[in-house]
Amino acid sequence: MKKIISLLVLLTIFSCEENNSVIENPDNLLIGNWSNAVYDGEKTTFSRVNDLPNENYGVTFKTDETYIERTSGWCGTPPLTFFNIDGNYQLKDSLITVTKNSYPNIFAWRIISLSESTLVVKRELTDQEIEHRKLMDTFNEISTLAYSLPCNDAANWTFVGYGTKACGGFQGYIAYSKNIDTVSFLNKVENYNKAENEYNIKFNIISDCSLAPKPTAVICKNGYPTLKY
Repeated sequence: MKKIISLLVLLTIFSCEENNSVIENPDNLLIGNWSNAVYDGEKTTFSRVNDLPNENYGVTFKTDETYIERTSGWCGTPPLTFFNIDGNYQLKDSLITVTKNSYPNIFAWRIISLSESTLVVKRELTDQEIEHRKLMDTFNEISTLAYSLPCNDAANWTFVGYGTKACGGFQGYIAYSKNIDTVSFLNKVENYNKAENEYNIKFNIISDCSLAPKPTAVICKNGYPTLKY
């Protein structure tokens, strides 16, 4: 009986030591490796692990604010190949902001709960994502106005450059009818171009320096405007 009790005590001690070994920083429980993600609506629950698994999703937060993500990318077809994506993170109050060398290159998690064994986070939009969404909403308004009338006579159509590349120049060109409120439409395009330029500067956006090809005309196909190059 004494041998059995002694064995149980040793196993208990070993188990405790094994669990404690993954706590890298008692003052900052976020530091360490997290995997075994369980998704529940907007929330994701991670379990603390000693090391990132070779064939499963996981993340690492290091003391020097280095971030590592073990992922298979966007591919969901077996056999999956897992690899690491490096980045950095900042922790402010309960908000984790991650910057990494892969799309999405910046995202944020709000910590819902954090313990020695479990991390529960909720996806939260960053300032960059919020401003990018505003840009996309404005572009959708421009597109809706541009294509609000059917293209039956190409003589009633023209085009304008839209967007601003970080390296300079338009993102592309969009056709629009001369029969819409062109003053209001072109004002929206101008404001959009200015807003994207400010966005590029604010968030240090990088783009290629190739110029978007300029169309030569607009032609009508099945009631829809098509740019001719």
